[in-house]
Parts: sequence; structure tokens; C-alpha cells
Amino acid sequence: MSIESRREFLRKTMIGAGAVSLASLAGSGCGGDPPAEARRPLVVSTWRHGLAANEAAWELLEAGGRALDAVEAGVRVSEADPEVRSVGLGGAPDGEGHVTLDACIMDQRGECGAVAFLEHILHPISVARMVMEKTPHVMLVGSGALDFALANGFEKTNLLTAEAEAKWRQWLLATSGREKTGAANHDTIGMLAIDEQGDLSGACTTSGLAYKLRGRVGDSPIIGAGLYVDNAVGAACATGRGELVMKTLGTFLIVELMRHGASPDEACRRAIGRIDERGWNDGDAQVGYLAIDKSGRVGASSLRPGFQYAVRDGSGDNLLDAQPA
Repeated sequence: MSIESRREFLRKTMIGAGAVSLASLAGSGCGGDPPAEARRPLVVSTWRHGLAANEAAWELLEAGGRALDAVEAGVRVSEADPEVRSVGLGGAPDGEGHVTLDACIMDQRGECGAVAFLEHILHPISVARMVMEKTPHVMLVGSGALDFALANGFEKTNLLTAEAEAKWRQWLLATSGREKTGAANHDTIGMLAIDEQGDLSGACTTSGLAYKLRGRVGDSPIIGAGLYVDNAVGAACATGRGELVMKTLGTFLIVELMRHGASPDEACRRAIGRIDERGWNDGDAQVGYLAIDKSGRVGASSLRPGFQYAVRDGSGDNLLDAQPA
């Protein structure tokens, strides 16, 4: 074989190998082979209460609405539901009996807004969006966030329901008030959507760790931790032990892994693996990641069994179990 013939043989071999590798990668991840056309519109969210949230988001998406409007409308459903004990109204208070809320939102342009340690406001996600759209800042916290909300037409609401207060008092009696570092509850709602135009947006909102130290803020309002969106690549959101997500910037990591060729499912599993690599999985903590890519593939993974996520597209609703990494 001549030198030129050998070069041509190697060139064709490399092209063929690359095509096989890309096809294999594209077919990996939750949902199997990618759709022939981009899967849109689409909305996904964390946990069972994401089903109701998805329906509100879907109404806007199905009518041709923007992903940004859809994710805000969707998570507002959970914020207003007193039966959802980890978000908004009815959320578990901190160790001193105060309900404090965290939220963030991010659009297809990479614009974002967040609030943290916000009290008395039913819909922190809408305050976060207003921070994004009406200020040069990304995050407002505490009394400053409350003042901003009140100045922009939001009203004070008592977020501590009788049931949440009763459970808090039971916790006080059981611990004699000594253990004010938080109790296990992992039901933050994160939501991601793709609209008919192919634009992505995401939202995340929570009342945080039950009975936490006053002033504690988790991953949910942190861009790159609780939520990250890159319109050219995909989006990811997180739920669970916020400190572990913050230490690894989990959602930013997932989107970057997808940027470099990983499927959403593989990216979520590798981000969970990063927590294990650091030795931070104490056996009790839970972290769940949920991701979508630009074509509408969905992936999820968690530290332990039990994490569920909701998917809504033109074929209907699905509540799925994430596989532990």
C-alpha cells in the first residue's frame, strides 16, 4: 500500500470511528435514542408535586408561550400549595420557627435573578424574576429582598401554617431545642423547560432544610449550584442536601459535561459521582439531579434511591424514578 493510500485509509477509519462514537453517545441517556426532531415543547421538574407544576407550565408552552413564563408559572403552583412542605406556603420553618425562602430563575440569554433568606412573601420565584428584570443585580437577600418585594407590589403573607407549626413544636420537644442544624427533607422543586422556539429556561424554589440554623441558605438560589441554563447546550437543576450541591457546583458541572458530549443521563451520574469522590456521601444525605439537553433528551440521577421527577410533553405526563449513580 502506498503512503497516500495508507493516509486515505486512516482518514476514513478515523471518520468512521468518530461517527460510531457520536452515535453511541447520542443514544445514551434517559429515553433511549434521541428523537429525529427536537423534542419540544417539554417541561420537567423534581418530585411528585412536579406533576401539578408541570401542568401549569404546559398550558403556556402548548399555547406557544415562552419557557421563562412557563417555569415561573409552574413552580408558583408548588409555592402556593400548603401540602408541599418544602416550598413556599406550608414550608418547614427554621429552628426558630420562621419560614425563610430561597429561589432563582434563569432564561435563555443567561440572565438570572435570585432571592435568599426571604420571609413573608408567597412567591419568591416572582421576586427573583423581578430582580433579574428590574435591577442590575443577580441576588437580593433578607430584609433587602423583602423591602424590594414590598416596594414592587408584593404583599406580606403568613407562611407558617398550623400544621407546619405543630410539627416544628414536636421537633423542639423531641430535641429540647438543642439540634438546630436541620432535619432531612429534600423536596425542593426545580423546573426546566424548552419552548416551541427551542429556548430553554429554568426555575428553582424552596423553603430549605427543615429546622435549619437561622440564616442558612442552600443551593437553590445559587446560579450554577441549584440551577444552570445554557441555551446552546441544555439545563440542569438540583434537589437534596444543598451543601453537597454547592461544594461541587453540580448544575454548572452537568451542563459543562453535556457541552463536551455527555448525554443528560451520563452528566447527572458523573455529577453525583463527584460527590462520592470527595467522600461527602455519609449514607443519609440525598442529592438528585435533573437535566435536559437542547434536543429534548432528559436525564436524572441521585445519591440514593427515592428521587422522582416529572416529565410533560405532547404525549402526556410521566412520573419517573431516577436511578442512583
